[in-house]
Amino acid sequence: MKKLFFITLAILSLSFSTAKADNDRVISKEKLPANTQKFISAHFAGLKISYVKEERDLFEKNYQVVFTDGTKLEFQRNGEWKEVDCRYSQVPSVIVPEAIKRYVNENYPDEKILQIDRDRNDYEVKLSNRLELTFDKNFNIIDIDD
Repeated sequence: MKKLFFITLAILSLSFSTAKADNDRVISKEKLPANTQKFISAHFAGLKISYVKEERDLFEKNYQVVFTDGTKLEFQRNGEWKEVDCRYSQVPSVIVPEAIKRYVNENYPDEKILQIDRDRNDYEVKLSNRLELTFDKNFNIIDIDD
């Protein structure tokens, strides 16, 4: 009987902690980390912000910035960009690593980079022809998905 009680208690505790983990809230641009604000001013100054959201999960915190034209930016806790999604325009070329730009220009010269996503191990790039390219951390192509 005690085992059943402790198992039930553990399951309830876990469910309460995961329910609280999804704690998103809208914040002002001024509450973003300084380097995030600088990134937005440098690369997206002409766009109007629709909203800024702080996303808190159990162990991490991220920021999302959405512009009125549909462009979405995601940032890590430290303010570094994680994802840039320019649905209707091109990702600013200054933020795309040179090796990725070179690969795209050589292999897909007529295509634009609409989205770039990075994490510890790789970069994912979506092109205007809807191909998705994945590069490892050394910028070697490891996957092409259509």
